[in-house]
Amino acid sequence: MTPPLSLLVIVGSVRDGRLGPAVADWFVGQAGAHAGVEVEVVDLLDHPLPLVMPEPGREPSPGTAAVRDRLGAQLAAADAFVVVTPEYNHTFPAALKNAIDWFFDEWAAKPVGFVSYGGMSGGLRAVEHLRQVFAELHGLSVRESLSFHNAWEAFGAQGAPGVGEDAEAAAKVMLDRLVWWGEALRAARAERPYER
Repeated sequence: MTPPLSLLVIVGSVRDGRLGPAVADWFVGQAGAHAGVEVEVVDLLDHPLPLVMPEPGREPSPGTAAVRDRLGAQLAAADAFVVVTPEYNHTFPAALKNAIDWFFDEWAAKPVGFVSYGGMSGGLRAVEHLRQVFAELHGLSVRESLSFHNAWEAFGAQGAPGVGEDAEAAAKVMLDRLVWWGEALRAARAERPYER
């Protein structure tokens, strides 16, 4: 029997008043009902990495190294990722880009899905930019994604009362794709380690 896929859901916004945790909670509920995955959540607010990185070959300060190592271990252990992101100024948050840039091999040869939210665009421009970034890091973005337009209408103090069956169906399709690619790539990495 194939072991469940280790799916890491990343909350990509660290702003005050963000909807990210509510959107992530809803998606984790969908993923938790999927037989093929075991879900863990990483909130970047809990992993503050500085914007200034050390020179190549030099270690960061001990506090930064501890944050980097803890987050890096979670990323390395994952078989697949789902990035939950808003759209800020037609792209994704700076904190998310910074966290992505601190790591390299942890993303390679693993599938990435996206759950975006925002105003009229629903975060779609952020996702298009993220696809390019992950391609550069040898991550494989799945075609299907979820997008919540005018997200504050769907996600409120009571959770996600405005999220309907269409979103649940879209989440299942994306999870199916992540599991297919995740299992295939996990088997391939086990047979022959991926070299960048």
